[in-house]
Amino acid sequence: MTTKAELTSQYILETVAPIFNKNGYAATSLSDITKATGLTKGAIYGNFKNKEELAIAAFKYTIKNLLKRISDHLELSDSPIQKLFLITDFYRNYYDYSKQLGGCPVINVGVDANNQNSLLLSKVRNVIERIQAEVANIIQNGIDAGEISKDINPTHFAKRLDTMIQGAIFMAYTMDDEFYLKDTMIQIDEIIHNELKI
Repeated sequence: MTTKAELTSQYILETVAPIFNKNGYAATSLSDITKATGLTKGAIYGNFKNKEELAIAAFKYTIKNLLKRISDHLELSDSPIQKLFLITDFYRNYYDYSKQLGGCPVINVGVDANNQNSLLLSKVRNVIERIQAEVANIIQNGIDAGEISKDINPTHFAKRLDTMIQGAIFMAYTMDDEFYLKDTMIQIDEIIHNELKI
């Protein structure tokens, strides 16, 4: 059974995760947190040691939900090559979905933490490495299954794919235009068809 403290912690995370994601670590004040949650400073720090611990927990919470959503989408097919197409399918609609999160957590927190918080930055890097490793694993499975060309380096292609996606997300948000995401997904699909698919 979930305790009252666990429910409070969950409520705090659900409420402040989009605020940290949108405003950044430094720009999110304790008064922003207490105002959004309706809780006192004591209640916040009764559940989280300090602002940094709360920011890290909020990032992990957002990322966990995001990765679950991607993972669920990838379960629509058992075929490795189709899973790559499902990745682009997911990101075609990412702009609207990520707005609910306060923006893309990987880009927002990564850029915000780069010069300000090395601990948060290391969490972002871990997520990027996990995502790229998962894509590389899908590609390797595709090579093993005879769906993807043996000439493809899974790690290199995973990094390339992730770079294109993150760049498109950055441009979509900067220009407030989802064209960048939709067009880049078309390009990635063409690369998968022309370079990977046997």
